[in-house]
Amino acid sequence: MSLGEVMKTVNILEAKSTLSKLVESVETGKEKEIVIARNGRPVARLTKIDLSSTSLRIGIAKGVFAVPESIDNDNDAIASLFHEKEGK
Repeated sequence: MSLGEVMKTVNILEAKSTLSKLVESVETGKEKEIVIARNGRPVARLTKIDLSSTSLRIGIAKGVFAVPESIDNDNDAIASLFHEKEGK
């Protein structure tokens, strides 16, 4: 926030009774952030979460791994590795 912008500040009681309206104000962009105060002192900040950055993760390894026809083809070989160690 720039110095010229005024943050909306609400006390905890008001925040409790109007939480859905406060969330809607932040969600729609009417308010960039809302400060929640206790006894006149700011203690928390309500802001919108930017979900656009998390969507970039899906498919990040696309083309890096080959998916086998069946994941069960090597079960016996893997099992023998475990049983081999038990016998020693």
